Amino acid sequence: MASLDDLKKRIVSVKSTQKITKAMKMVAAAKLKRAQDNAEKGRPYSEKMNNIILNLSNGISDKESAPKLLSGTGDEKTHLCVILTSDRGLCGGFNTNIVKKAKSYFDKIEKDGKILKIVTVGSKGNDQLKRIYGEKIIEKISFKESKNINFFDADKVGKMIIEKFEKKEFDVCTIFYNKFKNVITQIPQAQQIIPLKTSEPEGNSSEDNYEFEPEEDEILSNLLPKNISTQIFKAMLENSASEQGSRMSAMDNATRNAGEMVDKLTIEYNRSRQAAITKELIEIISGAESL
Repeated sequence: MASLDDLKKRIVSVKSTQKITKAMKMVAAAKLKRAQDNAEKGRPYSEKMNNIILNLSNGISDKESAPKLLSGTGDEKTHLCVILTSDRGLCGGFNTNIVKKAKSYFDKIEKDGKILKIVTVGSKGNDQLKRIYGEKIIEKISFKESKNINFFDADKVGKMIIEKFEKKEFDVCTIFYNKFKNVITQIPQAQQIIPLKTSEPEGNSSEDNYEFEPEEDEILSNLLPKNISTQIFKAMLENSASEQGSRMSAMDNATRNAGEMVDKLTIEYNRSRQAAITKELIEIISGAESL
């Protein structure tokens, strides 16, 4: 059994930890609202851009002349996977869920006998992947110095991806991130951005007749690179909201667990103290009776 001094020190230590986790929960809650608003505002823009690209691609008569970012290289041999995670920990299973989604995709790629290349955006993703997939990681990007998510950071990643695509270093590019649903739930996503996969928009808007000036392929050649940066920026915004929600939930659980531990240690401390007092009383009474 631990001594009274040891129990007292443990109680003080756990209470200090509880104060820290409570403070971190409050900070995450304060940041969550803004991050959630940014993520929700970014969704309509990225979806609308995808719809515009779909309308433009439908208007191209000669599919062979379509930009490579839209049509692809015609092969699916080399896959580039961009793993978007956080640079900071203490956010529950946020990073682990993204990496788990990515690993299942990696297994599928390798089973099919295809070449896998990995780019990590965020140090936590690199930390989890480097032991098994260290040789396949071709780029490590971190934005620890950036206080807030911004389009310039996303554009740097987008330009790097396009540069590698133009050098024919890969055929297919997929990004992995967490889509924010609520504080408790964040859904891991795998989104292919090269060649661009576009789904039919609601309301059959792709069947409407549009007249484009200049030609569709010329507009697409300018719009597609921007769309890649936009999709990455959307993923980063979703990640930011998911990270704060996951951290808030994790710190809430940690604070509650610390409180329960303090209660258990306090009971143990009181029992040990009572046992020590009872033992002293027995010794005094025994000594008095022997006289």
